[in-house]
Amino acid sequence: MKRIIPLSLITLSLLNANEIILDAISVESTYITEVAQNAKTSADLSDAISKNVASVDMNRRSGIANDIYIRGQKRDNISIDIDGTKICGACPNRMDPPVSHVLASQIEDIEVIEGPYDVENFGTLSGGVKIKTKQPMQKTQGEVELGLGSWGYKKAGFSVSGGNDIVKMVLSTSFENSNQYKDGNGDTLAQQTKKNAPVANQYQSQYEDMKAYEKKSLMLKAFVNVAQDQEIRLSYTANRSDDVLYANTPMDAILDDSDIYSIAYDVKNISDIYTDANLQYYYSKVDHPMSTEYRNLATNPMMNKTNHMDTTMQGLKLKNSFMIDAYEILAGIDGSKRTWNGDYFNNVSDAYLGDSIDEAVTKNLAIFSTVKKSVGAFDVKVGARYDKTNVTSNSSDTNHYNSLSANIFTTYNLDDDSKIFVGFGQAYRVPDGRELYFKKAGVLYGTPDLKKTKNQQLDLGYELHLDSIDFKVKGFYSKLSDFIYYQDINTAHRFKNIDATIYGGEITSTYYANDEVFIDGSISYKVGRKDEPLAGQTDRDLADIAPLRAKIALNYEYANDSLATISAEYSDKWNNFDADNGEQEIPSWTSINLKVKHAVSKKFDFIIGVNNLFDRTYAISNTSKDLALVTSTATTDVMLLNEPGRYIYTNMIFKF
Repeated sequence: MKRIIPLSLITLSLLNANEIILDAISVESTYITEVAQNAKTSADLSDAISKNVASVDMNRRSGIANDIYIRGQKRDNISIDIDGTKICGACPNRMDPPVSHVLASQIEDIEVIEGPYDVENFGTLSGGVKIKTKQPMQKTQGEVELGLGSWGYKKAGFSVSGGNDIVKMVLSTSFENSNQYKDGNGDTLAQQTKKNAPVANQYQSQYEDMKAYEKKSLMLKAFVNVAQDQEIRLSYTANRSDDVLYANTPMDAILDDSDIYSIAYDVKNISDIYTDANLQYYYSKVDHPMSTEYRNLATNPMMNKTNHMDTTMQGLKLKNSFMIDAYEILAGIDGSKRTWNGDYFNNVSDAYLGDSIDEAVTKNLAIFSTVKKSVGAFDVKVGARYDKTNVTSNSSDTNHYNSLSANIFTTYNLDDDSKIFVGFGQAYRVPDGRELYFKKAGVLYGTPDLKKTKNQQLDLGYELHLDSIDFKVKGFYSKLSDFIYYQDINTAHRFKNIDATIYGGEITSTYYANDEVFIDGSISYKVGRKDEPLAGQTDRDLADIAPLRAKIALNYEYANDSLATISAEYSDKWNNFDADNGEQEIPSWTSINLKVKHAVSKKFDFIIGVNNLFDRTYAISNTSKDLALVTSTATTDVMLLNEPGRYIYTNMIFKF
């Protein structure tokens, strides 16, 4: 920490120098472009992100709607932003994570922020994801997409964009469904449950062959020029998912419906100093009933239950951009309100059985600012955010949290081709309604007096760009104070504040052998440790810290923008895990994937691919009891969910 203080003083002095304005600093982030064009196996955005960003791991929850971890951090420790709007899942068991409410086919690009370096969004403790969906274009254009895959997977999608000097619009819609996937052993989701779960949690015979999910989506945007350099932006996204099966979870999602509304007013070129103003209001809602009705448990009418969860999120954000001498300044105000509610019902009698979350309300008001500047070979970015947050429910007193987050990120350009960078940030996040108030079977799992979590993080790295190679190495050290952590105990108040450390790094590189052939790869490794074991436990390993993982791909570009790829993914054995809280040892694995995108013409692309070519049986996600997962009565192990076996898919994209 003593070395960080001089660095901060040097950075602040550099900001007072008088030089030219810098380009956008991006070394603290990883960008994924052309998402809709490349993510073709399913609508699942978590899969697309985890396959393209070394610091991101996917948490397998079902055949669709899977979650992501950034450097071992999950849930409210990372923020999700979709075109400036914030959406939260309704399920306390992460059956509907925020990234599941937008489809890969609707997205242009994604920025993954690795660390506490985003002051624009509430709750960016250890990372964040900024998703930019398709924008309306004035020229009329569109595409039709048809997809087929193993296990009865079917997809149909359509998008069109066009307009004039006054109005531009884009419409995107899709439909997909699938039977249950089979793992490398040939077991469906229901069969995995039959082998590894208690009889009560297994599927009833009449439901063993039901579809894994059905998903429909609609996105509509309209950008209206109301005057020169002034635009109103309207957006609506609807997602409808039905009967999503969660094999190693006690309940399945009967439906998962979300609606996202946004209206923004943007003004550019106000003056030479005041360059831009953007005011945005958004509202999102999620309806998520989950039920035991497909399981053997439901044959007992008293155990045929639904936990009906719903949540809303609304916010108002004003961002102002200024150019003062050589300083690029962003200043804004951010306010939001989240309401989260859950009720248990008996499916037979429709009787109300009690609350799971009793109208938890989180209100946040914040001011934030960033300053960017270039000074010779140095690029400097400084950010700060002050939050005032209240969290309450009908059954608890109000919790008050105030916090000041700040960060500094400095890049030194060694020459035109290489740079080194270092960043330090401090950020906070408050406990959510689940961690404070969640109830199950009359037991208060939540801990109403939880403190806010603080992350102090150091990042450093090196980046090189030559004609034949791109290379980046990044390392980080994260000190977490009052980290909110789940403890597997049979009493109430299962969430605890602990102190912990996570550190590690990633290497990514692309080598261009010639104009047609290039190789890209990545490797990531991290370690997570509690400062002290939890009371009554001995394990100091943090949960959800995946082992060393690596990816490599050989790519061949040929005529008409066609591309053939063979790739390999590898994960080391999961040796370090939190056995006290439900995790277990997982073997190492390797998966080989093939994909060919053939541009038949400028108007027609044909894609064929195979994932897990050799039909291996493996699991990527561990079994921390922070998720409610079924436990085998025979072995006392929490049920692992295996990945899909050999998956063959094809897509046809018609453009106009």
